[in-house]
Amino acid sequence: MYEWNFEPGLMVNLALMAGGYALCVTGPLRRFFPGNEPPTPAQVRLFFVGWVVLFIALASPIDSLGSYLLTMHMLQHLLLAMVAPPFLLLGLPRWVLRPLMRIPGAYPVGSFLTNPVFVFFAFNAVFALWHVPFYYDLALRDERFHILEHVMFFVVGVLSWWPICSPMDELPSAHPLLQTAYLFFMSLPTTIIGALIAFAEAPLYPYYALRPRLWGVSLGDDQQLAGLIMWVPGSLVYFAVLTVVFIRWLNREDADEQRSLADAG
Repeated sequence: MYEWNFEPGLMVNLALMAGGYALCVTGPLRRFFPGNEPPTPAQVRLFFVGWVVLFIALASPIDSLGSYLLTMHMLQHLLLAMVAPPFLLLGLPRWVLRPLMRIPGAYPVGSFLTNPVFVFFAFNAVFALWHVPFYYDLALRDERFHILEHVMFFVVGVLSWWPICSPMDELPSAHPLLQTAYLFFMSLPTTIIGALIAFAEAPLYPYYALRPRLWGVSLGDDQQLAGLIMWVPGSLVYFAVLTVVFIRWLNREDADEQRSLADAG
């Protein structure tokens, strides 16, 4: 139950992600990209913070403990969908994905997939679906569906953070006011789902009823804590970013107003 997950397919994909970034962004392949300004040290650090979060979520004992504790599985989901994606996006230089726009039809498809309205519904539909007891238990019992679940969480997680920290001028971030509203509404579904799980009177996921109890945590306490993890930290992530976005927008507006007054004077 405390084993690390060094499954070859997972390790290959994580290595390709880190190696591809190193070669294309900081290494010899960068010269083949147009507008290939060197990444800032902060960008490199942010990307690898996101990569480490992914590695911890998928390879550390969090993964194996998720088969025994709903709390650990919920933590894994939050790391995959809400924590790793923004760091990875913020670590990408604005030129690294630009060649994708040369693919015929890439721009309209990309514009649709990163639209705030679409990603709001896509993210929350995927998140809600996989927390329906039937599908949640299915993912735990069948490794193929477990992998599909994690891939879907990560993909919609990346899309959900695109309106906030887009790494492309061609598919830009939303206006700060729209970002503020978007982040507020993004916090609501996780709050609702987390509350439903936390306050459920009966066990929601039969799979865990058949597993040995760890650390003296009862089935009910495990479910309540898992719901609280989705509810409180899940919402705080969005509200923390919302606060930063709003304050930065106010400061920018004040600076623009002062500049206009100075020019008029």
